[in-house]
Amino acid sequence: MTTPTGPLRLGVNIDHVATVRNARGGATPDPLRAALLAQEAGADGITAHLREDRRHISDADIEGLMAVLKVPLNFEMAATDEMQKIALRHKPHAVCLVPEKREERTTEGGLDVAQDENRLAHYIAPLREAGCRVSIFIAADARQIDAAHRIGAQVIELHTGAYCDAHSGGDFTARDAELDKLRTMAAHAHALGLEVHAGHGLTYETVHPVAAFPEVMELNIGHFLIGEAIFRGLQPAIAEMRRLMEDARP
Repeated sequence: MTTPTGPLRLGVNIDHVATVRNARGGATPDPLRAALLAQEAGADGITAHLREDRRHISDADIEGLMAVLKVPLNFEMAATDEMQKIALRHKPHAVCLVPEKREERTTEGGLDVAQDENRLAHYIAPLREAGCRVSIFIAADARQIDAAHRIGAQVIELHTGAYCDAHSGGDFTARDAELDKLRTMAAHAHALGLEVHAGHGLTYETVHPVAAFPEVMELNIGHFLIGEAIFRGLQPAIAEMRRLMEDARP
């Protein structure tokens, strides 16, 4: 299969704007305003994770995003009956299935597709029929990627957290090993006909090597950009990330 070319897309995750809002229980800062600013700054899409416990993004946020966005919404969700009904009601551009545990601070790993293959195949079928692109947030593991392909996912998003954690912890041997794994699995997924995305924990320091993978078509970045926005503003933070991503592509 021909390696894709062209600009690398940036999806901006706005979950943690809602985290700050919910810390006070009020209406500000408004995730919809953040989404519109990101859109103006050149984001190619907006990502929002409606968790079962509603710890950050709310149902009303999803309704508002669907009403105002001109760029695609990537709706992250657990593979539950409740979330399937919400996705089928709104029909976002994309749904990304992620693992979810109540006690976790953030998504800790990729979805175990291979262990739940039959159920997930039936689960995503109505989402695809409704016109949603189905993505699976997945570890850089051939067994999981092969399973995602078999169940009919159109996209995989490679979990870059282990690579980023090794970098921030100064374990550069582990960092390079994780990066090699991501590189190999991006090529493997592309060879199967899957569109390849990547994300989780990416920063200005770690984005360049992942952005350089020719098979990766989209990066989804949120927590770092929202944190950086405190110091330089959301639009300049996004502009700098785009600059680094573009610098990594030939």
